[in-house]
Amino acid sequence: MSEKNDRATWIKGGQAQCNVPPVPRDKPPRFVLLGAPGVGKGTQAELLCERLGTCHLSTGDVFRAARCLTPEERSPALDAALDYMQRGDLVPDTTVLDLVRERTRCLRCGGGFLLDGFPRTVAQAEALSNLLEREQIKLTAVLNYDLALDKVVARLSGRRTCPGCKAVFHVTARPPKVAGVCDHCGGSLYQREDDRPEAIRNRMEVYQKSTKPLIDFYQQRGVLVTIEAEGTPEEIYERTLVALNGNATSK
Repeated sequence: MSEKNDRATWIKGGQAQCNVPPVPRDKPPRFVLLGAPGVGKGTQAELLCERLGTCHLSTGDVFRAARCLTPEERSPALDAALDYMQRGDLVPDTTVLDLVRERTRCLRCGGGFLLDGFPRTVAQAEALSNLLEREQIKLTAVLNYDLALDKVVARLSGRRTCPGCKAVFHVTARPPKVAGVCDHCGGSLYQREDDRPEAIRNRMEVYQKSTKPLIDFYQQRGVLVTIEAEGTPEEIYERTLVALNGNATSK
């Protein structure tokens, strides 16, 4: 298709309709996406959705879009989420669950889905499992992208950001034409505080502690597929397909 799906049904909820209807299929792929910062799961989400025809259902995108919607366009759950965010508070599980429930049509989508950013806790995973069971929807797999800590640190600590246009470079993977200078606006690149090695290690420790119960939850249910996130995006994508085929064969 030349036209890109605007995911209006997911972003706005309510009676909004996506501008590109999916192509229904007999067994639509239905994934949950897991992965720490720096493993490249965002790139894999783009590749999977583009090539498999699934819809990228990111709760982060819903939260970001909420600020741009008029009060008439926002649901009660979206209003509640926006209120928490404006106060600088975390959006609680109950509100996130309400947002997903409002968008159950997206989970029933005939083209399949890739759920990103939800669930983040075992409580959310259990609630999602109950919702899918009521809707008679079965997950294809939970994709867990994994990379050794030292490699994550190397990836993230090499990032350099332009304070002007916000462009992001990498000292080895995507260096600017002139060291320390933004290709686009000529600004002086800098390393963000949260891209420093010690900050990255702290974030990874928090992520691993909070996500391990979730990984155990899906592993016990036989749907967890762990993919080594080493190599180029194409290599990781191909590794994902091989892992999915192996998981399907083993069932």
